[in-house]
Amino acid sequence: MLRRSLFPLLAVFLCWICPSELFGKGGEWPDGSAVESWYTRSPKELRGKQARRFSILDYGAVSGSDAVQTAAIQRAIDAAASSGGGTVVIPEGSFRSGALFFKPRTHLYLEEGAVLLGSRDIRDYPLSEVHIEGVLQPYPAALINAYGTDGFSIRGRGTVNGDGKPFWQEFWATRKRNPHCTNLEVRRPRMLYVSGAENILLEGVRFENSGFWTLHLYKCSHIRLKDAVVSAPMKPLRAPSSDAVDLDGCTDVHITGCHLEAGDDLIAVKGGKGPHADTDPDNPRNERILIENCSFGHGPGVLVFGSECVGAKNVILRDSKVEGAERLVWLKMRPDTPQRYSHILVENVS
Repeated sequence: MLRRSLFPLLAVFLCWICPSELFGKGGEWPDGSAVESWYTRSPKELRGKQARRFSILDYGAVSGSDAVQTAAIQRAIDAAASSGGGTVVIPEGSFRSGALFFKPRTHLYLEEGAVLLGSRDIRDYPLSEVHIEGVLQPYPAALINAYGTDGFSIRGRGTVNGDGKPFWQEFWATRKRNPHCTNLEVRRPRMLYVSGAENILLEGVRFENSGFWTLHLYKCSHIRLKDAVVSAPMKPLRAPSSDAVDLDGCTDVHITGCHLEAGDDLIAVKGGKGPHADTDPDNPRNERILIENCSFGHGPGVLVFGSECVGAKNVILRDSKVEGAERLVWLKMRPDTPQRYSHILVENVS
């Protein structure tokens, strides 16, 4: 159960932000609007051209090599895209890569025993336009990138491992020299960045040891994270800013059956910052987020709003277990940013 000292604060918070008339019942959001049937439908199997398999072995990737094999894996992605779509398959074995860029109608499948390892060299992650720290700006690409890829999916029983320890060490060494350094001064790769897309499925895969944020989704809708594990350590070396999931101006999100633990926030609801952030089209609000049947381990907060965010509405966290996290719900209120949060419901969480 929650620590005894948290109960008074939690009770005050729920009474303040979730008065009884806002609590959802059955198929309703806390504001009384209907929950879309999408939330109860099973993910669709890939069909037609998008179901065709493109093994990275056929494009020059070699299992077990510690060499960075970005070019070979990208050739498989490009071949799938140029032929009308397909699924890039990482077979059993270990394959190291820098930034990969998926195209429309392409997907990623990791077989059981497959490991996609991130490069330890930041030069293998070229600068891309990224919504980071509440601003669109150049920043190193993620290990897996997908821009405008409606229907994009990552599935399977394999692992994506960011191998982030060298980046964590660099950050803490820099922080020791300069206590005020930020993520912009010590650039590190995220594990996944999906931008401007809808109908995203991340299912069954283990995502671990990201150099920076783990799963970052910006301006996306109808996102399903299902039966996945997202993990980064708190000790012996804490993975700095290794948020498990960053929802950055997203709508219609379903996180179910997952286990999340990280060196920073577990589910971070993000957006823009600054006195005019709420009028900037680059900073949409987050709406209709359902988190259920999950377990949460260590991390500063389970459901965190901010630290850069202009608002959120209709967010439900229910039927889940927390063991090790410091806070259940956390609003990181910025004095320089307009923030509007409403219709947030937490129920049946131990």
